[in-house]
Amino acid sequence: MSDGLQRLSEIARERGLRLSVVESLTSGRLASAVGGGDDAGSWFGGGVVAYQSAEKERILGVTPGLDPCSAECAEQLAEGGRRLFDADLCVATTGVGGPGPDDNGHPPGTVYLGWATADGVGHRMLSLTGDPIEVMEATVAAAVRMLSLHAEEAQPAGPRRTSVSA
Repeated sequence: MSDGLQRLSEIARERGLRLSVVESLTSGRLASAVGGGDDAGSWFGGGVVAYQSAEKERILGVTPGLDPCSAECAEQLAEGGRRLFDADLCVATTGVGGPGPDDNGHPPGTVYLGWATADGVGHRMLSLTGDPIEVMEATVAAAVRMLSLHAEEAQPAGPRRTSVSA
């Protein structure tokens, strides 16, 4: 387990947080990584992999016609995942893995990470290099770091819900 995932596990357990993820670019790799954290069944609510725009719109509430490789899409994915899982924090990945540009002309390695908490939403843009697997791996590592960073500040929901372990 990476140091970042170890720290994320500690923060989530100590603070009583529920975390979730939404993935377009990373195809389940982020959920797999986060789910490997210590005692993840007590703090990881789950994840959604949504590639097609219609599914992002239907399941997660993304605005129809929104550029899937954009800050706005990343933020809306994160907010939709936060609501879906009743999470304190959700991080989303979207972008272009490559090897070529997407239909909107975004170059490979253009990645947006979105985050959402009860207090707000935000994003970070990454310009990554490498083949599609390297882009996905770098995106997962950055998303775990983002989860850890925002978990430090997220407000736990408290007693409104009960925790069920896997």
